[in-house]
Amino acid sequence: MSELGKIDRQFFEERIAPNLGAEREDVALGPSHGVDFGVLDVGGRALVTATDPVSIPPALGLERAARFALDLILADVAVSGIAPSHLSICFTLPETMDNEAFATVWETIHEECADLGVAVVTGHTARYADPSHPWVGAATAMGVGDHDEIVRPDGARPGDHLLLTTGPAVESVGLLSTLFPDQLELPEDVIADAQQRLEDVYCVRDALTAAAAGPVTAMHDVTEGGLAGAANEMAAGAGVGFEIDRDAVPLRPGVAEVCAHLGIDPWAATSCGSLLLTVAPDGVDAVREALTERGTVVAEIGRVVEGAEAGTVRVDGDVLEHPRVDPSWEAHARLAEDATR
Repeated sequence: MSELGKIDRQFFEERIAPNLGAEREDVALGPSHGVDFGVLDVGGRALVTATDPVSIPPALGLERAARFALDLILADVAVSGIAPSHLSICFTLPETMDNEAFATVWETIHEECADLGVAVVTGHTARYADPSHPWVGAATAMGVGDHDEIVRPDGARPGDHLLLTTGPAVESVGLLSTLFPDQLELPEDVIADAQQRLEDVYCVRDALTAAAAGPVTAMHDVTEGGLAGAANEMAAGAGVGFEIDRDAVPLRPGVAEVCAHLGIDPWAATSCGSLLLTVAPDGVDAVREALTERGTVVAEIGRVVEGAEAGTVRVDGDVLEHPRVDPSWEAHARLAEDATR
């Protein structure tokens, strides 16, 4: 089990997967390592659901932090192609968050939910002595649709094209450069570019846009483990191979410089806001056009292949392994320690 970040596949398979409570026929898709959502069958309709922690780093500004937290929560349902429609949310607030600060967070969440058509159906809010920023709760997002409308995480098929939105490490670079600018010995313009990456971390609308334009056969948000993790999880789940062209992968301004400065691999670092999609050949142009119309950077980066190396990801012919731990965790801890000196 990794020390920081999500549990690894081995721990999940040995300790979590064998212990999932009652076996019920209405669970159409249950927990699986690397899969963003679950599915229940409710009277013949699909209820897609996903749960995530709520992270509110005050240094980002409360409104921006709240919008970022909500998008991350809703994204795990949106990548199913089903629009999130309901939200259950729990806040375990630290004593340092006063009523005015929480009101700013809550009103931002309300406004964004209203714009997306998401209703809050239940929740819990309280202050406790031990919690601290940024981890202040958890939430479950839900969406309802037809089973045959779901974009399954294991749906990649040989011949599909690989599309990537935004690019690697935008979340890691945007957060680290905003939280710890004084610890980065880089030119001011590079730091400014890096901080601007926080405008790239929203993907709910991109996911729904892509699914509507499709056919999209599989979709994964590029969170912990980065592009390398997402690609390996999708390929392994579908039992196919991925072939990626490194030069085709977009890098947003500031990403390469900050990652090189911190000694982290941008392909292994979390990049909330980026989506990895497999798209049927006849849907590639439509998906790219729809995302481009939204102002989203999107690139075709490779192909899905079949053969003896099912589950293997290759970049320019070389095997790309799943990173054991996301390097942004260690970088954050190191910068936070430096900031206290």
